[in-house]
Amino acid sequence: MELCIKKFEELSGAELYEILKLRVDVFVVEQNCPYRELDGKDQGALHVYLRDAGELVAYLRVLAPGVSFAEASLGRVIAARRRCGLGTRVLRAGIAAARDFFHAAAIRIEAQEYARAFYEKQGFAPVSEVFLEDGIPHIQMLLKL
Repeated sequence: MELCIKKFEELSGAELYEILKLRVDVFVVEQNCPYRELDGKDQGALHVYLRDAGELVAYLRVLAPGVSFAEASLGRVIAARRRCGLGTRVLRAGIAAARDFFHAAAIRIEAQEYARAFYEKQGFAPVSEVFLEDGIPHIQMLLKL
């Protein structure tokens, strides 16, 4: 398993295509949720992902404080193979990247509500009521580092 952490300009065209394809396949197609996947934030993000035998198996992006929230944030958290620990591995790597690259003291996320327990296991705590984002229940959560 290989962990990669890259700025946007360090991604090859093939890597960017593979990342965007996985994000669209799951968040737009599988979840049947048309929304603005390309939101203009990728260019300033850190892209954290895992490869296994050359295949992209998990991904997330890390945004600096002030981009989406006052705190650093994680988003687009995804594992190509579910329920085998890949999501946890990439999430831990994303938390470390926020701390190491952006000197984050806290990380705020907007998690899909069904994944609340997943984030709570890593120390995130709910800081909002459940709300609809693109028709899907979400909740804001905060991790203090």
